[in-house]
Amino acid sequence: MEEIIFPNQIRMFRRVRGKPMKSLANVLNLSLSAVSKIEKGYRRIDEEQLEKISEFLNCPKEAIFVSEKSSQPEVIKAWKHEQERRSKINAGSGLKTMGAALRYLRGQKGLTLQEVAKGAKMTLSVYHRIEMGQREVDEKTFKDIAHALGYSDVDLQLKIYELDMSGALDELKQTDGKSGIFTSKGGYNDLPVSRFMMRDADSREINVPIYGFPEKDGTILIEKERPIGSALCPSTLAFDPDIYGIRLKAPVLGSLIPIDSVVIVSPKSEPQVGDLAVMPLSENKVQIVSLQSTQDNGFEVSSLLPEERHAVTKDDIHKMHKIVLIILS
Repeated sequence: MEEIIFPNQIRMFRRVRGKPMKSLANVLNLSLSAVSKIEKGYRRIDEEQLEKISEFLNCPKEAIFVSEKSSQPEVIKAWKHEQERRSKINAGSGLKTMGAALRYLRGQKGLTLQEVAKGAKMTLSVYHRIEMGQREVDEKTFKDIAHALGYSDVDLQLKIYELDMSGALDELKQTDGKSGIFTSKGGYNDLPVSRFMMRDADSREINVPIYGFPEKDGTILIEKERPIGSALCPSTLAFDPDIYGIRLKAPVLGSLIPIDSVVIVSPKSEPQVGDLAVMPLSENKVQIVSLQSTQDNGFEVSSLLPEERHAVTKDDIHKMHKIVLIILS
């Protein structure tokens, strides 16, 4: 079901009708926090939820939408600020990279947006937002898009990565969002190559050493003189001669990284906001973290083992190594 995000008058209608937010939350089966984000235009809803809201507030769906000429300029201003903030956060995100690559490959094949959308069994607007870097995709959707472009899902993953590493997407990724291209939404920054890619997915491979001895405090001991094995990875990762892998045996970042997997790490690649990274704690001890931004335009990292969140500086980020691939065991 297609999702929508928009500045709205839900809160105004709700207050006029004398209906508490809790009642709307119950109707939508969502938390108060989620409903608050919907009312601020920060959270997506689908058509079915919009119907429920319209019925609950006893008003036409069209009346809920806010236009540029709305009598609620503070709503428009807040919504625009949030979109700009999210776009800035994901300036280097995987969504933007993927969208740019899909546009590049579609142009190479001489296909229209409509043709790819039809081939991927989705609406034109949904596929357009994917190319704009505004919408995440699941595995099935990615496979459908790959099929519409004439690739297998693995080949498309490698194509995207190769294009990104070659710099072919730089101009597309820097296109001003005001032109209707590549305004990225917030959320998890997926990896350039799918994190679900299996080690035997492609015949063009390089051998990467694997390290990692888990410590009781949740950190990982890396002893470069004592590799515990090796992994076959796409040859596109050969841009970094010092690339290495870490074997995980614990839920270091919740559902973001499967417990029994290997993360492939590039010392040459510096992580950006939304990336997963390896943060050095000492000469041989590291921690798996997620790099995020703060409301005051600073940076912080979060981890599950140990469970913590703390601020970091740009110098700290320079020392981190970006996780470029996750291989399921």
